[in-house]
Amino acid sequence: MSNPHLAKGSIWRLHHDGHEIARLTVTDTEMFWVHADIETLPGFEPFRPVFAEQERAAEAGDGELYDSCYAQIRDALSMMFPDGSPVAEFMLNVHGDGTAGWRWHDEPFGNVSDLGAGW
Repeated sequence: MSNPHLAKGSIWRLHHDGHEIARLTVTDTEMFWVHADIETLPGFEPFRPVFAEQERAAEAGDGELYDSCYAQIRDALSMMFPDGSPVAEFMLNVHGDGTAGWRWHDEPFGNVSDLGAGW
């Protein structure tokens, strides 16, 4: 049975302090990852540098910096499924080309370092 949250065109939402700051429209899925086009909304801009730093850390293989960015993102942002219910845990990467990729789970991941840098 396929997951309706992963259908192409599904819209996941990113929130900060209860305000929607981005819409992620699913374009593709592959094992463990969801890919989307991102539409940023008012309130997103303060987080753009953190996502850019996270992307640089992944490219450089700097797991410590990547984990630090992940912690900043998860402390400040929440994600909602297309049906409006909250995502318990997610690892979101926003790319400079207007796309995003993420993994999600129904329970918190625990220590992100155990998952491998840039997973």
